[in-house]
Amino acid sequence: MKINIYPIVSSLHQHDRINNETLKLLNELESISSHTFNICNVDEFYDADLSLILIQSGGSEQLFLKEFKKLKAPYYLLTYGHNNSLAASLEILSYLKDHNLVSEVLHGSNNYIANRIEKLLNNNKDVKYRYGVIGKPSDWLISSKVNYQEAMDRLNVELVDISINEVVENYKSIKFAFDYESNLIYDQKEIHKAERLHKALKMIKEKYNLNGLTIRCFSLLNKLKTTACLSLALFNSDNIVATCEGDVPTMLSMHLTNQLFNQVGFQANPSRIDIENKKMVLAHCTLPLSMCERVGVNTHFESGIGVAIKGELKCDKVTIFKFSRNLKDYFVTTGAIIKNLNEDNLCRTQIEVSIDSDIEYFLNRPYGNHHIIIYGDHKQEIIDYLEKK
Repeated sequence: MKINIYPIVSSLHQHDRINNETLKLLNELESISSHTFNICNVDEFYDADLSLILIQSGGSEQLFLKEFKKLKAPYYLLTYGHNNSLAASLEILSYLKDHNLVSEVLHGSNNYIANRIEKLLNNNKDVKYRYGVIGKPSDWLISSKVNYQEAMDRLNVELVDISINEVVENYKSIKFAFDYESNLIYDQKEIHKAERLHKALKMIKEKYNLNGLTIRCFSLLNKLKTTACLSLALFNSDNIVATCEGDVPTMLSMHLTNQLFNQVGFQANPSRIDIENKKMVLAHCTLPLSMCERVGVNTHFESGIGVAIKGELKCDKVTIFKFSRNLKDYFVTTGAIIKNLNEDNLCRTQIEVSIDSDIEYFLNRPYGNHHIIIYGDHKQEIIDYLEKK
């Protein structure tokens, strides 16, 4: 396989000596791995099975920043034990991690580096998914930060940070007039604003070639005076994973259920728990329209503006699932929807669910507040799949 190497070196160092050290390293890696290592410029960098940035010396950090906009994730920094190559790589890696970018330093014995390269090449053979994180997680999701490299390693998912201002700019650029009435019976002006936002998010999805997304939706309330609830429902109805509040673990939980069972599921907040009777109420303002037996529309619960989905779900067997933030631990149980509720003090879609086992988890060791509900009994299938990971 072809591996491209893009070298970065400080002008302070003796280039001839460093280049000789580089050739020695690459020749040894070629002899161990039987892959071809090709030194190239940045324009040719991604025409390969794997692309590695070779940090040849200390003092390379500013040179890396100058090239940063031409480069893209994942960032694999190849380094060795001379000329402060490792020190510079660690500084660069820290910068990349601060920006939540998938990145890693490849350093150690030649055998270790060759084995790691082999694993990265094997990952690249698999289907790779690309998900957008639009606007960072909401401030209240204090236990939901995900390591982007773990998402790649565990689920083969590349996470891409996108500014929420780009959504706002897209929304404002959409000037067309609506000349039809929506099938949803509600204030058509509000429906049209929500559909306009959906088009703005579709532009983001297409631009970044995303398989799904999560959005810090509450930031749109003041900026656009509308909500993303309808847009997320439409995406999810098309089996395109889309979660609100910038919740990345929930998005990745949906990703798994969608890949295994072709169901993205209902992202819901546990609202009340009856430990003695093993029942709980879950609610949220969006869900896949395809999950609903009947669909109604209301305002968003907390803000009282925009468009939210008030769906009625069928009373049936369900599985409840959630990844922890480390993407290694998880919770899964089964239950059944007992009834739909219609309470004024909860998010618009509300269900009461009986839980088959382990309801104490929610009060003793939950993985955040949002959990995913899908139809059917899939507990053992999820366990079997994740135990092999």
